[in-house]
This record gives sequence, structure tokens and C-alpha cells, in this order.
Amino acid sequence: MHRFPVFLFWSAVAFALVMASMKQPVALPGNPSDKLQHMAAFCVLALLAAIAYPRVSLPVILLGLSFFGALIEMIQVIPALNRSAEWRDLAADILAAATALGVIAIARSMRGREPSS
Repeated sequence: MHRFPVFLFWSAVAFALVMASMKQPVALPGNPSDKLQHMAAFCVLALLAAIAYPRVSLPVILLGLSFFGALIEMIQVIPALNRSAEWRDLAADILAAATALGVIAIARSMRGREPSS
């Protein structure tokens, strides 16, 4: 059963990379802003990473997702893609991942404090 969360995480990583590398991004329902799309993607990636790799420390997951966000921005500099890299996008990625992982850290610490039956 542990393989499915890992598969789901890496599928989400691949999906995010493909979406970020497309010349013409796919229009999403409701036309959410670019920053909202970045934040939603990195919240989901953080959650999936924490579930798929429960023994990896949350700061290490944040570091990995930060590097992934930077990779996406570097890819978007490629002129043929007609995209643009923005520091604010990377900041949104890191902030969203950090927030999601912070909530996970709180939940994990609260779970550890529950009285045993």
C-alpha cells in the first residue's frame, strides 16, 4: 500500500513539470491567478510528499520542493517556451509548501500527544 502514495507524489511532480513547461498553459475552470495555481500545486505536492515519505523530515521535503520550484522557474526562462520566470512564483511555491508542511508538523505533534487507550 505504501507504493501508491509514492506513485501519486511522483505523478503530481511530473504533472506540475509538464504544465509548467507548456508553451500555452491549459486554462483551468474559474481562471485562477497564476500565483493561486502555484500555491495550490505546491500545497498538494507538500501533502503528497509528507504522506509518501513519512520518514523524511519536513525541512528536507521543503528543501526538495524549493529546488523543484526553482527548477520550474529555470525551465520557464527557455525562450522557445515563451514563458517567463518570476521570483514571486518561486516565493509562492515555497510559502505554500512551508505552510502545508507547518500544518502537517502541528498535526503530527498533536497526534503524538494523544493519550493512549
